[in-house]
Amino acid sequence: MLGKNYANNIAYKYKKSLEEKPAKYVEKKYSQVVKDVKALATALLDMGFKGKRVALIGENRYEWVISYLAVTCGGMVIAPLDKALPDKEIASLIKRSEVDVVIYEKKHQELFEKLKADEEINLNTLICIDKENDKDNETISFEGLLEKGRKLVKEKNKLYDYVTLNNDEMSIMLFTSGTTSSAKIVMLSQNNVLSNLYAYQTHFKINQDDTLLSFLPIHHTFECSITILYGFYSGATIAFCDGLRYIQANLKEYEVSIFVAVPLVLETMYKKIMKAIADQGKTNLINTMTKISNALLKIHIDIRKIVFKQIIDNFGGKLRMVLYGAASLDKDTIIGLNNFGINSIQGYGLTETSPVLTAEAENKHKPGSIGYPLDNVEIKIDNPDKEGVGEILAKGPNIMLGYYKDEKKTKEAFKDGWFRTGDYGYIDDEGFIFITGRKNDIIVLRNGKNVYPQELEFLISKLPYVAECMVFARNESNTDTAIVAKIVYNKEVMEKDYPDTKKEDYEKIIWKDVKEINKTLPTFKHIKKVIVTDEPMLKTTTQKVKRNEEIKKTEKELQKVGK
Repeated sequence: MLGKNYANNIAYKYKKSLEEKPAKYVEKKYSQVVKDVKALATALLDMGFKGKRVALIGENRYEWVISYLAVTCGGMVIAPLDKALPDKEIASLIKRSEVDVVIYEKKHQELFEKLKADEEINLNTLICIDKENDKDNETISFEGLLEKGRKLVKEKNKLYDYVTLNNDEMSIMLFTSGTTSSAKIVMLSQNNVLSNLYAYQTHFKINQDDTLLSFLPIHHTFECSITILYGFYSGATIAFCDGLRYIQANLKEYEVSIFVAVPLVLETMYKKIMKAIADQGKTNLINTMTKISNALLKIHIDIRKIVFKQIIDNFGGKLRMVLYGAASLDKDTIIGLNNFGINSIQGYGLTETSPVLTAEAENKHKPGSIGYPLDNVEIKIDNPDKEGVGEILAKGPNIMLGYYKDEKKTKEAFKDGWFRTGDYGYIDDEGFIFITGRKNDIIVLRNGKNVYPQELEFLISKLPYVAECMVFARNESNTDTAIVAKIVYNKEVMEKDYPDTKKEDYEKIIWKDVKEINKTLPTFKHIKKVIVTDEPMLKTTTQKVKRNEEIKKTEKELQKVGK
């Protein structure tokens, strides 16, 4: 059906080589993708891998997608791994998930050869994406395997055609972020993932003439589910990004219309554009045009793409929609993008929820919220306080089967059949949901009052020189819990805005602005201490701050200087 509907559409587009100038592009039509998936799946099944577990690790690339689809459509179990993990953690996850096969890139060759030789690990087959030839019959060439599959299909091999899938069995094994010992293995079924994919359509549409840019780590459920699976389901084109530094250039050259991103990237891009507008002395003009275009929008006249063309060109010229998750986006950025005609839609979910639970819709927004539940998802607030804040619980066909070989943690993850997200929030009278913070991050003061770090971080992030920030609690002797803000400033902005100020005096400037923020807050929420640096915080591959690790690191630094 897919081949019939979109056979001649370009499914994937990417550069043949990043070094080659001028660039040569590779385009894969849907008809070719369908053939390659069938060929690879047939070859794997012919080797006796039906029902086996296959680990997959690598960059965002065509071979990764073909492998994912071949394994999941061929009645095998896929286990995507984070390519940025250190060898020790990869080894641990390979062992814990009991995978039989791994498909990987050449840089991991030595590691997987060692793991294959380890008698305590179940791994017995290595397939290298970058290998052109078999290596002493130990490593299988991906291209060779694909060619073998094509030959088998040509010879009328029907192994793939005869595969029957049980949509309710484990088909995907995913690893939550955490250390080697604490990372949980999430079990998802085909029904979990597809029920989520179908539900997206009532919130945002991807069309067959859209182009998406794949740049977030492809193993992550948010990127894989929306860019790769929903984009593919819709007949759109997916372009593979050249790397984080090339996002803006890639948006232009591939004429990207839908961008799946994380807040940090969007906020950085937006701040640069607004700064350029200010430097050119055009802020008042933009504000005036925004008021006019918004007034016309109320009577269904949309002139945003015309009057803000120069700004939209900074995002590639074709961008119509931004989908983001992982954390909250600065409210000014949300409003600003929407004012320019770029529809920004926040989604929320977890690996355990396949992943999306809630989202805004193309025509239904509330900046600062995480939207409202997908059509097949139920959300409720558990044990709300007098302000309506409590833990967010969820129900739906997208909720995981459980944690692999961990009945205790699986049981702890549910309450009376509802999945416990670990996030606290509230639902407003229009059904929009707002997150106030992670359960484990909430600061409980000695007087019993709760402080939600996210609320304070949101206010601090609005300061023009703030690159990132984190608010946490610190117990100080003989006093109440102190609320501390660690602020990473943008060097370029500070040097430009405060040219005659020494670096060691930046803290005084920032502390003065934080005191102004304190004036807008009740006393118990006041920030008592600031830590100022230009060193980026420790982050996951989806650019979320690793709070626990960052707090431990900061505490050590404070102890060293006797603070």
